[in-house]
Amino acid sequence: MAEVETPKITSFLYCDVCTLPVEYCEFSGTLKKCKAWLKSTHEDVYQKLYSDSDLASETNKNLNVAEEPIEGEESTKLTKEERRFEREEAKRMSSKVYIKTIERTKRKRVTTVQGLDAFNIETKKAAKMLANKFATGASVTKTADKKDEIVIQGDLGYDIFDYIAEKFKEIPEDNIVVVEDTKSKRK
Repeated sequence: MAEVETPKITSFLYCDVCTLPVEYCEFSGTLKKCKAWLKSTHEDVYQKLYSDSDLASETNKNLNVAEEPIEGEESTKLTKEERRFEREEAKRMSSKVYIKTIERTKRKRVTTVQGLDAFNIETKKAAKMLANKFATGASVTKTADKKDEIVIQGDLGYDIFDYIAEKFKEIPEDNIVVVEDTKSKRK
């Protein structure tokens, strides 16, 4: 009988900054932060991946190229990607999710949720999750400024606040705002 070779179990080191394997950090757009984290936590892996002499000699050996220093074009590309990533992250962290309770006719109320799309959350899936959780009707509509808004039947403002804070960890709790928009009653 032929012997069957058993596969070896390998482990991978994942970056705490970009959550990719450390070999792929260069594709995340946060290479400098990833390198700093890797150097502080796993010096041996950092030396293996990013030591200048090993990297240059390995590249030149594979490409059969004479050693020449690479000018700033690639470094500016990385910094542009890092700046773009930081701008998007700052924009996302400054965005707010608004939960409004609006009174309709005959003391009926609906609750609207705006701003989930800024945190890369699919509004249709979120509407379905909210409808299932609270056993009500929920739909996605467009606002006047062409942004998605989830409309949920019922007065559920603070319940939705708690559910969003629990379910969507990428949204900081400080960025969720509950607004009550009630009409004044005439006597």
